[in-house]
Order: sequence, then structure tokens, then C-alpha cells
Amino acid sequence: MAASSGTKLPPLRFVRSVYMSFLAESGLERRLFQRHVRITNAVEGHVKFTLNITEDHTNRLKILHGGTIASLVDLGGSLAVASKGYFATGVSTDLNVTYLSSGGKVGDILHAVAECHRIGKTLAFTTVSFWDKERNLVARGSHTKYVALAVAGSEPFVIPEGAAIAAPTPSSKKKLRLQKRESESASIVAGADSTAGDDRS
Repeated sequence: MAASSGTKLPPLRFVRSVYMSFLAESGLERRLFQRHVRITNAVEGHVKFTLNITEDHTNRLKILHGGTIASLVDLGGSLAVASKGYFATGVSTDLNVTYLSSGGKVGDILHAVAECHRIGKTLAFTTVSFWDKERNLVARGSHTKYVALAVAGSEPFVIPEGAAIAAPTPSSKKKLRLQKRESESASIVAGADSTAGDDRS
């Protein structure tokens, strides 16, 4: 979906739109993460996302590759900058990762939280932390970005002309309606199964 010039979005939709731009323009994110990274929440300065671990993300020991986590620190730092309202997220000046445990294997879900702690006129300072399916901390990273060109002249949370924008997230009321509908459908199916069982007896 194309956005018109001056479209202003809430943080979650804005961050998802920035991620869509990465998938469209960057070979690495498109190859490694396109169908596997999900941004679950974003508020100003704070982004949550997950990775569905596949074989492409593992090393020869069949566990999550350290390079995958390093790439996620890079991505997460950029998304954290985006959560401050910047569509352009600068370039890396420094990236560090500390590995605490393996992080998972194929089929596991890796959970991550990216935070932007400070943005100055030239530099942004971010951290990204990772947890496994049992909520054990498995890695943490820091990512410093040069953002002078990104910050200059930008309007917070405004999508550039012609850029793709993410679909809106359902409102709370709509979510409740969908949940109620799913619950009613499940009850109907359960009742039908029960009736079918009675007919067979």
C-alpha cells in the first residue's frame, strides 16, 4: 500500500512500515528475516519482535548462529531508532554482542526487545536483548548509529511520499469482536461434533 506525502502513523504501524522498507531495499533482511521476523509491539523508544528460527539461521551445530543474533542486533537497533519517529535510521558506527547461551534450534521462537536510549544530533544509542522460549536471557547487544542525516529535516512518524505502509492493527474493540466470533465458532464446532457422536451411538 502506498502512502501519500505527510502520512503520520502511530509507532507500531510506523516501525512495521520501516521494516517493510528494509525488506524491499536490503538483501540481507529480505533473505534472512522476511517470513520469520514479526514485530509484536512498538512504542516510542521500545520495540518487541520475534524470530521463528529456521535452518537458515543456524550453524553446523544446528543451533542459532551467532551471526544471526548480530544481524538482529543491527536490525533491532534500527527499529529502535525508527520507534523514535525516524523513517531513515542512519548507519552503524559500533555494534557489540555478548552471547550467554545457545538461543535455540530450528522451530524455536527467539524473543527480542530493542530500546533506543538516546538520540543526539549525530548519534543514536540502542540496546537489544534476546530471550529463548523459556524466557532465559541468551544474548544482549549494543548498537550505535550515525543519524545526523536521518534526523535533519525529518518530521516524526511521517512516511515519505511513495513509501509502502503497513496495514493498520485491529482496534481493541475489533480484537474483542474477532475473539468472540472465534469462540462462538469453536462452540458451534464442538456442539456439532457432540451431536455427530450421539447419532453414531
